[in-house]
Formats: sequence, structure tokens, C-alpha cells
Amino acid sequence: MRARFAVLGLLQLIAVPFLAHGQSAPALSLKTRIPLANVMGRMDHLSVDLKGHRLFATAFENHTLEVVDVQAGKQVHTIRDLEQPQGAFFDASNNLLFVSSEGDGAVKIFDGTTFALLHTVKLSADADNVRYDAARKRVLVGYGGEKFLRGKPIRGQGDGALAMIDTMGNKVGEIAVDAHPESFQLEKSGNRVFINVPDHKEIQIADLAKGTVVTHWPVTTCTENFPMTLDEAHHRLFVVCREPATLLVLDTETGKQVASLKSQSSDDVFYDANKGRIYVIGTEGQIDVFQQKDADRYSKLASYPTVSGSGTGFFVPEWGELFVATRAQSGQSGAILVFDTK
Repeated sequence: MRARFAVLGLLQLIAVPFLAHGQSAPALSLKTRIPLANVMGRMDHLSVDLKGHRLFATAFENHTLEVVDVQAGKQVHTIRDLEQPQGAFFDASNNLLFVSSEGDGAVKIFDGTTFALLHTVKLSADADNVRYDAARKRVLVGYGGEKFLRGKPIRGQGDGALAMIDTMGNKVGEIAVDAHPESFQLEKSGNRVFINVPDHKEIQIADLAKGTVVTHWPVTTCTENFPMTLDEAHHRLFVVCREPATLLVLDTETGKQVASLKSQSSDDVFYDANKGRIYVIGTEGQIDVFQQKDADRYSKLASYPTVSGSGTGFFVPEWGELFVATRAQSGQSGAILVFDTK
């Protein structure tokens, strides 16, 4: 009973936003908290099965991937013995689940119904973010390369790249970059992919058709540029730096920085095209919400409390919901917070 009241208390606490001056209605409202039983440690990136209403959450320190039934609000399956999983992608057309792991550099491909392991693609090291290239029907995975965290090296030089993997588990190509690739975003109406390479303090832009980097944009006003999201309609790229914690807005036609806003350290940022908003999921225990006034002007709407140390999530525009993966706190296991976007 005490545990139940503690959860209710947490729900009430994080439902209260820190509203910006002049804002009356909240941009986000907490819908529910889905506990992740026996999941401890840091969470990483998520993916979604739109038709099946399932969420796939990588539990980095727990060495598992958690399958969540969003409608039922509960865990329904656990894939175990993963070596520090970091990224996931569910391929609905082929009913395949791709999971990348840092520890062994592997991308494992599972059946989306039975979760039987079908294929393993071995990369050199640190298989990280996962995206889907719909035009070419292949999965892209960032891996390898020199990597620093908080200014300290955790791995030396290597073959940093975006690996291209087909649905049969074959590595069919790669785009070489100069260090470890963090978040990257693909154009839907073009051939470009924008790649954050924080160890070189730059964004590298590659041509997906040619498979090569074609230009480099330096990041000069902040460092540790990790997450990014794309507003393709307005030709804007949003990049979050960790030092100092900043949201940058860049023109994707010129690479020019058009805005800079104080934010917080983050592992995931999302653009809501329907509402013209940016959601920064912060590691300091809150979501920062920014409003796009036009392509060059932005303002902070509010901050919404989550849980300290939780910086990953997933935005599903089709559902109008933002998911935040939280790590275990005060004896409670991890959880998924579900926010309605208003």
C-alpha cells in the first residue's frame, strides 16, 4: 500500500509543470506511469510498433530490452542477455526488431512476434543509434570511432561509421565518419543524412545515394552535440549540446546557426511538426518545451519534471504522445512516463 501511495505521489508531483510567464495551458500533461519491474540502471533509446501499440525500451545497465503494451500499460516481454543495448527499431513491414548494443558492437535482429533471434550483425564496437532509410529499405546504425564522454576518452581511434543493414541481416555498405557518430537524422524528401560527431565538434552531412560525407558544419558555440531532430518543412535542424546545455537551430540549406536557446543536457530531442514545438528530454530531471514562432524565432514554453538521470524517450505524433524512459529511483524500478501533447 505504501508503494502505491508513493507512485501516486510521484504522478502528482511530475504532473505539475514549471510554466513560462504568460502561459496558461500546459503543453504536456502526464497520462500515466508504466512501471518496468526489475529494471535497474540507466535506460537508453526507444522504438514503437504503431499498429501493435507496443513500445520497445532498451535498458542499458540492465542488459535487457523491455517490450511494453502501451494500451494495457504493462510490460509484456523481456529480451535478456544483451551487451549494453542502446538503440532499437521496429520494422513493421517485415515484423523485425533491430537492437544495437555498445558492449559487443552487435546489431541483433529478432522476430517481432516470437522475439526469436534471427540474425546477428557484428560491427567493430559501440553499435548505437538506429534509424530507417525508407527510400532504400535499409536500417542505419551508428557505430565505432573515437569516443569521449564529459571530455574524457573512453575509447580510442577507430572506424566510426553509419552501417547499412538489410532485412536479411547483411551489412550492405557504410558511410565513414571521422569519429563516433551520435544522433543522426535522414531527410524524407532528399538524400542527405545529418550526423552529430561531437568529438570533432561538428555536424557531418552525407549523401545516402553516394554513401559519402559531402560537407562539414562546425559547432562553435557549445560542445558535446549529442541529440538532434529535423524540421524538414522549414529547413531547420535542432541540435542539443551538453556544455553549455544549449538548443541550437541551424539552417539546413546553409549550415548557418539561426538561434541558440538555453536548455539542459539531453540524450533525446523531438520536433512536433503539428504544433511547431521542440521537446528536449533532459538528464537533469525535466522536459523543456520550446515553441517555434517562425523558422528563425523560438521561445521556451515550460519545463515539466520527470526523474533525474533520465534523458531518453520517444515522440509518437500519430498518437500525440511523448514517452520518457526513467531510471530506477529510491528503490523503485525504472518506468515509462506517458505524456499527452496538448
